[in-house]
Amino acid sequence: MRALLLVAHGSRRAASNEEVRALTRRLAARAGERFGHVACAFLELADPSIPEGIQACIDAGADQVIVLPYFLSAGRHVIEDIPAEVRVKQEEHPQVQIRIAPYLGAAGGIEALLLDAAGEE
Repeated sequence: MRALLLVAHGSRRAASNEEVRALTRRLAARAGERFGHVACAFLELADPSIPEGIQACIDAGADQVIVLPYFLSAGRHVIEDIPAEVRVKQEEHPQVQIRIAPYLGAAGGIEALLLDAAGEE
């Protein structure tokens, strides 16, 4: 079973973290059969952590976890921190394929999405 783990930075502001959780629920509703489990995790300042999120996916029965960084640019968190967290879990669970998808800012179609958002009133 494939799982999708949306990874955000995390915030001291609880409402911001809840926005990510709400987005995750919407993703789960739209995922259909593409992902058997959809969850979110946070790099810092909120729970669950990335390792906890990956473990929850595995505990739900995932043999493949796609980690999707919900970040707009390839800063230190995307280039170093998230891969380091994923590497630890991959070493713990070599039988599970854990892959990091392109971060949001590098995703195809982001330009159209931004133009659509700018055009909304």
